[in-house]
Amino acid sequence: MPYKPKKPCAYPGCPNLTYGMYCDEHKKKTNKDYNDYQRDPKLKHKYGNNWQRTRNRYIKAHPLCEDCLKEGRMVIAEEVHHILPVRMGGTNEWKNLAALCKSCHNKRHIALGDRRVF
Repeated sequence: MPYKPKKPCAYPGCPNLTYGMYCDEHKKKTNKDYNDYQRDPKLKHKYGNNWQRTRNRYIKAHPLCEDCLKEGRMVIAEEVHHILPVRMGGTNEWKNLAALCKSCHNKRHIALGDRRVF
């Protein structure tokens, strides 16, 4: 199946063509700028090394998307979701976590009102 045509990088003044929104050079820069200037600095304390270790252990124990399994599909889990968000008092305990694919993770956040539907 053919690829979609490449489009210009969305970074101002960049002439590079890419399949995504930003070229490889500017993707890293925009992510860094977002984390440094737009993302809530309190999140670094909530999601630190302890969270990464917990997430890695949980995803190893639950390699398939839990929502897709309920529907009879076997999809690899890529995200670990807090059922009760940390900002609402949720913890990193396993009973508050769910292994999800990116699609199901986005669906849950859209249902919570955390993300916009495009």
